[in-house]
Amino acid sequence: MRSLLLRLLRKTFRILVIGLLGGYFIACLILYLAQEQLLFHPTILPHDFAYCFTQHVSEVFLPVDGASLSLVHFTQPNPKGVILYLHGNADTLQNADVFAERFIHRGYDVILLDYRGYGKSTGSITSEESLHHDVQAVYTYVLQHYRQDQIILYGHSLGTGLAVRLAATTTPRMLILEAPYLSMRDLVAQKTPYIPLFLLKYQLRSDEWLNKVHCPIYLFHGTLDGVIPYDSSERLQTHNRALTHLTMIDGGGHTNLADFAAYQTALDEILH
Repeated sequence: MRSLLLRLLRKTFRILVIGLLGGYFIACLILYLAQEQLLFHPTILPHDFAYCFTQHVSEVFLPVDGASLSLVHFTQPNPKGVILYLHGNADTLQNADVFAERFIHRGYDVILLDYRGYGKSTGSITSEESLHHDVQAVYTYVLQHYRQDQIILYGHSLGTGLAVRLAATTTPRMLILEAPYLSMRDLVAQKTPYIPLFLLKYQLRSDEWLNKVHCPIYLFHGTLDGVIPYDSSERLQTHNRALTHLTMIDGGGHTNLADFAAYQTALDEILH
């Protein structure tokens, strides 16, 4: 009787282990196949959607491999330079004037883009390299209108990794990163440590690229950022300490740094 009970327990244990491993494997497979849906949260707009911006702006459709990217280009007379703004994973050009206004009133033109599948941009994101190729194409467009020493790269959240890689392969005037991550690999390891990192298709290794940037680098990060922890910026700056300046926004979150006087004051000094 006792041996029968032990055999039943062993069999039940094996079934439980197999079930758990099978469930874990299926979950990992789903996570691998659905990475784009989990990482990117685009809002799609019809091609004839009319933006309600009050500033002077041109709308541009830039052809790239397999897609057309939607850009908005805010201009003004005699600008100090231009800000190329790379937005976060849930932003779109519908809010472009909100982002652009902080730079326009400081005397800069601003160019913003929607990534593939966002807003009026066609196509869909299928690889990290396609993202990098797309922002490089936008940088080439910017060079048709401005000198390199007039170009400032600005990345927020998801856009920070793209901005770092772009700055590492070009020579802009400066690089500004708002709420940056060390890498997507590092962020996933912190948030979901049970996911094998080799499954991650979008690693966005800012930590590997930052030391290849040769222009001034400015980081802004809120201490209460619940999406990308503040220590991500502290660790990131160690990869190019000579050129990197970190401004801590005490009490700042992930999307509200512009509401803080410390951010506005630092931006005034940087963009004087």
